[in-house]
Amino acid sequence: MARSSADDMELKRACEAGILSKEKAPEKVVMCMRVAKGRTSGGTWAGKAGKLASRHSNMAKPRVLAVTTKPKGQKTKAFLRVLKYSNGGILEPAKVYKIKHLHKVEVATNDPSGCTFILGFDNLRSQSVSPPQWTMRNKDDRNRLLMCVLNLCKELLGGIPKVSGMDIVEMAIWAKENTTTKATQVSTNDSPFDSLVLEADSQVALEKDLVSQAEEEDIEALLGNYVMAIGEAEAFSERMKRELVALESANVYALVETESVVDEVLQGLEVATICVEDMDEWLGIFNIKLRHMREDIQSIEWRNNRLEMQSVSNVALGEELDRLLVLLQIPPEYEVSLTGGSFDEGNMVKNIEACEWLTSAIKNLEASNMDPSYAKMRAVREKRAEFVLLKCTFVRRASEFLRNYFPTLIDSMLNDKDNFTQKGQLQRPDHADMRYKCRTYARLLQFIKSLDKSCMIPLRKAYCHSLNLLIRREAREYSNELRNSSKASKSSAPSFEGPAGANQPAGIADSPAEAYSKMITAFIPHLVDESLFLAHFMCFEVPTSGGSDSDEDSTPKTSGSSGSSAKPSNNSSADLGVLNECLQEMLDGIQEDFYAIVDWAFKLDPLSCIPMHGITDRYIAGQKTEVAGYVSVLLDDLESRITILFSRFVDDACFQIEKYERNVKQVGVVPYIPRFSQLAARMEQYINGSRDLVDQAYTKIVTIMFVTLEKIAQVEPKYVDIVLLENYAAFQHSLYDLANVVPTLAKYYHQASEAYEQACSRHINLVIYIHFEKLFQFARKIEELMYNMSPEEIAFQVGMSKVDFRKMLKSSLTGLDKTITAMYRKLQKNMTAEELLPSLWEKCKKEFLDKYTTFLKLIAKIYPNETVTSVNEMRDILANL
Repeated sequence: MARSSADDMELKRACEAGILSKEKAPEKVVMCMRVAKGRTSGGTWAGKAGKLASRHSNMAKPRVLAVTTKPKGQKTKAFLRVLKYSNGGILEPAKVYKIKHLHKVEVATNDPSGCTFILGFDNLRSQSVSPPQWTMRNKDDRNRLLMCVLNLCKELLGGIPKVSGMDIVEMAIWAKENTTTKATQVSTNDSPFDSLVLEADSQVALEKDLVSQAEEEDIEALLGNYVMAIGEAEAFSERMKRELVALESANVYALVETESVVDEVLQGLEVATICVEDMDEWLGIFNIKLRHMREDIQSIEWRNNRLEMQSVSNVALGEELDRLLVLLQIPPEYEVSLTGGSFDEGNMVKNIEACEWLTSAIKNLEASNMDPSYAKMRAVREKRAEFVLLKCTFVRRASEFLRNYFPTLIDSMLNDKDNFTQKGQLQRPDHADMRYKCRTYARLLQFIKSLDKSCMIPLRKAYCHSLNLLIRREAREYSNELRNSSKASKSSAPSFEGPAGANQPAGIADSPAEAYSKMITAFIPHLVDESLFLAHFMCFEVPTSGGSDSDEDSTPKTSGSSGSSAKPSNNSSADLGVLNECLQEMLDGIQEDFYAIVDWAFKLDPLSCIPMHGITDRYIAGQKTEVAGYVSVLLDDLESRITILFSRFVDDACFQIEKYERNVKQVGVVPYIPRFSQLAARMEQYINGSRDLVDQAYTKIVTIMFVTLEKIAQVEPKYVDIVLLENYAAFQHSLYDLANVVPTLAKYYHQASEAYEQACSRHINLVIYIHFEKLFQFARKIEELMYNMSPEEIAFQVGMSKVDFRKMLKSSLTGLDKTITAMYRKLQKNMTAEELLPSLWEKCKKEFLDKYTTFLKLIAKIYPNETVTSVNEMRDILANL
């Protein structure tokens, strides 16, 4: 028999060396064996191994399985390592499994030799991939390896994994038969344990018996004592029947023995039954007597209760009739106020009290608030009709008074010039006195709405129409005075036409945007307050948290803070729609005065749109209240108008830039690049808040600038790169400071920088190839030939001999000083920006040295013995010029 690989000490040492090369801590190799690795036919492998590949199949791969241990603290860890042979025949680790994750050992049933098995681990990432099959040389090697693994599991983990496909008892018997007296101790630093390495003719190793000798003897004795004869079904059935009959007989005998005790219990139950029957008869007699007594008492109580109820009802009826008479009578002082009283401020207290009484009286006489029997009474119905007629009379009189009162109050304010802006004196709108007078009738309006909602529509229209006249005149006078008194003069609009030095930006100290800011600051909080007052005064059921009645609130935060934080209900939503209609009627036409300020500011200075847009955006962000919805609409319209005007200015600027494309020839820096830097600097000064409008303008203008520049450069193909690099350099130079603080300009600054570098590179390469064309063409031929042949063969090609190389080198490097000077003059020619020449020449020298270095590397491979000017010498020549 061939010697087992488990006894191959050289194999064991090779395994230890291979593991040590990958692991920092050394591991003890308990056992190692050569195996053949294969795969199952596919799918899950538990119970579905499929067709097993033959041990001698060409698909099998040689591997070595090594069982190792490593101490860790007070414990010892065990591993199953898979090693494979490298190209040099050296063992190297391929995979490692932890013994603690081993949960199944399965011997392949479709392998007749029984030498193939599968190890299942519960921590594999993909259980859908079939685990490998391991095939041993013979069954003894298989048993030896598996016994070693199972004993390690029992020693370290206290149990063994599930075993299928083989009998564990047969394994134990095999281990016992193949055990010898030779033992080897395997220990670790912290937790030593012993294992037996068995040696016999088959050289089989066993660490520990799965069943001890004592346990085996006990099992044999137990099986010898109990012969159950399960082998024959009929004999076993007869035996069970006999045992059942014996059990039933024993139960019957036990019942017979307790017969005397049962007789005594029955006698006691009979005596108790007689006593219970006597007691039941006595209880029946007492129950009859008690029932008769209870009936007599109930009769007496019923008669007594009827008398008491009749007395209480008579008292309650008198009281109810007194209350009803109170509801049906009209107090004389209220009757006078409701039918013909005055609505002057002095009589409003009496009028309010009369309204309160009338509202309460009508509500009390409603059928839902009183007994149905009262509601059908003729006196109640007549009084209800009288109260309704009285209500209609009072509401008609109050509505007529208020419809006349509102225009009269507004007319008195319109006739007073002190309420409006006058020449040289701006007057902010102040309606505090008007609101104070209106509040006198606020409760009256509430009662009118509760008595008859339909009367509120003409009252609201009268109030809104009258107030609209006042607000529009205030806005018109204020707007006119702002424009007349403003010191802002018409600024020279930033233009991209004309000479480069023209159209210098003016200062922004007297920007017309200040007039717009004053207009917004004076009227937007005022309009919000008027909207809130209208909602309260005209009894709109919308959620509000109140507004300021003074005009001291001049910031968007203050005016917007009076909004509601609660969402309106369904009824509130309906009232909110009516409120918005009233607000539109009250404020309609005032937008024209705001538009006039915006258009005037744009004509004076188009860039004033930037601060105007920022101011409007801040007020929109601060406008939170739903009650002042029309004010939000006004602000949105203003923002849209400002945006349209500024977009018109940006479009004009782009059109002026595109006109440069029509010029026949452009030399040097195009004028619109420095002018854009002036424009950008001025626009940054105007920014007040959000910079979205400015960034959008930058994006559109710079994009057109770059596109136009590319088209201008293509007019003269000979000078394309010169035009591009000069203009991109001018763009970077003029916007360097702004690009450091403006992200949008920084993006285009980097884009111009990249375009500048590309134009420099193209122009420098062109100059270099013009003066050293033969030199670099020769290098290019060498590179092309090296794709198809070795460097040694190139020198024998036509035109590539050493003589040809020397001729080329002589013609290219003779008079090198003059050639380099000519190259510098070529760079200098047609350059209008002299300040760019030094940096451009440095780039040219660096690029030439890089190409020359690459050329020398190629020459060294093809013509190693030829003498050529070195890189250092060439660098010195360039430095001296």
